[in-house]
Amino acid sequence: QVQLKESGGGLVQPGGSLGLSCLASGSTYNLNLMAWYRQAPGKGRELVAEVFVNGRTNYAASVQGRFTASRDNVKNTLNLQMNDLKPEDTAVYICHVRTFVDRMYWGQGTQVTVSS
Repeated sequence: QVQLKESGGGLVQPGGSLGLSCLASGSTYNLNLMAWYRQAPGKGRELVAEVFVNGRTNYAASVQGRFTASRDNVKNTLNLQMNDLKPEDTAVYICHVRTFVDRMYWGQGTQVTVSS
């Protein structure tokens, strides 16, 4: 079992910055993928950024150039630095991990609200 704990959400004005952190604990020796998803009200869950254990990183087109994901394989953390935030970035941001045997775990999520 893997437990995920997100932190760092909050309210920020358009154009501002915010950082999120996800800490994985438990059986973390087998983690392949760590990722951030988000879900806005009335919308489906969408991938924001994913980082594989080898460092390969992918971003959603909507956040490319504004968001930066960084992973620490020793501390089992995945951070997301979000810059130039827009109202459409408002969502619950959810941490996700997948093991090498394709077991998947989700965090509870942290709210990010971009509003003036």
